Amino acid sequence: MMQPKTRLKRPTIKDVAERAGVSVSTVSYVLNNSGPVASDRRNRVLDVVRALEYLPNDSARRLKRRSASVIGVIVPELSNTFFAMVVEGVQKAAFARGVLMVLVIPDDAEQSDERQGQLMRSQRIDGVLYLSGTGSMPGSVYELTRSGPVVLIDEWIPGLKLPALVCDSRRGAREVATHVLDQGHRRIAVIGGPSALWTAQQRLAGYREAFAGAGLDPDSVPVFEGDYRPGSGKALAAKVLSSEAPPTALICANDLMAIGAMEYCREAGLPCPDYVSIVGFDDLPLTAMLTPGLTTVRQPAHELGFGAVTMLLDMLDGAEPGPVEVLPVAVQLRHSVCSPRQVL
Repeated sequence: MMQPKTRLKRPTIKDVAERAGVSVSTVSYVLNNSGPVASDRRNRVLDVVRALEYLPNDSARRLKRRSASVIGVIVPELSNTFFAMVVEGVQKAAFARGVLMVLVIPDDAEQSDERQGQLMRSQRIDGVLYLSGTGSMPGSVYELTRSGPVVLIDEWIPGLKLPALVCDSRRGAREVATHVLDQGHRRIAVIGGPSALWTAQQRLAGYREAFAGAGLDPDSVPVFEGDYRPGSGKALAAKVLSSEAPPTALICANDLMAIGAMEYCREAGLPCPDYVSIVGFDDLPLTAMLTPGLTTVRQPAHELGFGAVTMLLDMLDGAEPGPVEVLPVAVQLRHSVCSPRQVL
């Protein structure tokens, strides 16, 4: 008489824990990337998972594939076209690698910083790309480095030993300011970005290097702090250009503030560049269509996003994180700069 076939018992998470000599919660942390686990324990759990062919859910299937399925992206806002272009680069790279992107845009509500990390943990994120709008990183986001890699985009955060992909803001700022100086401008004002941001600090340093190189005392050039938005550029241009000795050139630390400054000039009947030359930074698509076209510095926004995804996925595949990587920038000469008007 034939004996009925014995159905093999499917391994459970408890079986994995017992074989690996760890707790069930530790196995769960490894499978879901939801908590800190020492590398030796993590490797032991993964070895047992593969030996037992334990595949209970999407998390385990990801482990068998040995590749990321979901990455998180945190950006300050999408109303800033530059940020939107970075995210587009991230999306294209993620799609090309078969990876899902979860986008988080913090709001100004109370405890929103904490909610960033909570949301990422709840979505079982394999790794995170972070673009800071404040010059710092919330503790809840930094906690994510315990369960997976975190890569900084555009804004390096001093003091955090995290891999980053940034642009050469200092060199770009120095070169665009040198162009303004080469046209003969010496009565200049700077509309800078938020002082807490690394990009704003780098650009201001580059401007000052150009001033010094042209024999102009950097401390004699007034600097007005904006917020990288058009409204601040417009308001600060109104303040600067209505002074008793208005400058002949405005150097703006990003395109949006330069656009705001140009809008004020249009409304006030101050022609650009005949009355005041204006330059920006970023090279947003709109800047080439303005009248006049805005002289600015091109940052490779799409390449930033695409490259950051590559860095993150390489780290998930076992690559060691390298130092900060810097992408080149290039000045885009258009028609918003000319020789200065005659001043007393």
